[in-house]
This record gives sequence, C-alpha cells and structure tokens, in this order.
Amino acid sequence: MDANTRGCVDGADTGTFVEFWRERRLCTLASPRPDGSIHQVPVGATYDVERHLVRVICSASSYKARNLGARPGVRVSVSQVEGRRWCTVEGTATVRGEEEAVAEAERRYAERYRAPRPNPDRVVVEIAVSRVMGNVGTPFGGGGPGRP
Repeated sequence: MDANTRGCVDGADTGTFVEFWRERRLCTLASPRPDGSIHQVPVGATYDVERHLVRVICSASSYKARNLGARPGVRVSVSQVEGRRWCTVEGTATVRGEEEAVAEAERRYAERYRAPRPNPDRVVVEIAVSRVMGNVGTPFGGGGPGRP
C-alpha cells in the first residue's frame, strides 16, 4: 500500500496500533445497503498485521453476510473506540465460506475474544484494509501520508 491509500493517522506507532487491535473490545462494521443508506452493527473483529486484513465472523444468513456477499468488493469500515483512543479502518469486503478461511478467522477471534460458539453456517467477512484513521498508530509504519 502506498501513502496515497493509507489515509491519515495521528498518534503513535505500529506497536501501539497492533496492541489496540489485540485488546478485547467490540467494533462496529459499517456497510452500504443497496439503497445507499448505512447498515452499522456491532461485531467482533480481528486485524491480520501481515496481510492488512480485518476479519469478522458471522452467520451466512445474517444481513451483513447477505448484503456484502451480493456485492463483493464494496467498501466498508470497521471502527473501535475506548475513551479518547479510536481507530477506523476502511477497505473492500469479501465474504468467504471456505473451511480454511473460516477456521483461520475463528482462531484469530478466539485469541482476541473467546472461542466462538459452534456454527456450521459460519462465514467470514474479510476486509482488505486500504485506509487507517485514528490516534493509535498505524500498521504501515510511519504516520501516514506526509508523515515520517
């Protein structure tokens, strides 16, 4: 990712960003509905530092999975806040149901939250992060466009 796709990030460093994404807290996923209005729901989300990928597990029958599955590559955001600290990541979403992809998402979810309940209908929403905003650092190193 080049500096033009990262967005702006005020604050700390890569380590602070990673720690913020490992601490247990709920996030919100915002995605566009077909009519253009916003669908925003609480979710558990994990951040894959190596792949710059956010994962959200959910049931295939959930509105978010059906909505995003019908429009692969649509732009979404995932946000989390704690007091004055906050972070929003944006990127394109893809719904995956492959056993390996779901298992990896469940493993990461269990690390951040707890083991998810069994759900044979589970899928994973994968968000390829292209922009990061907030005050908890950046996964890209440096401080965003125009910053060292």
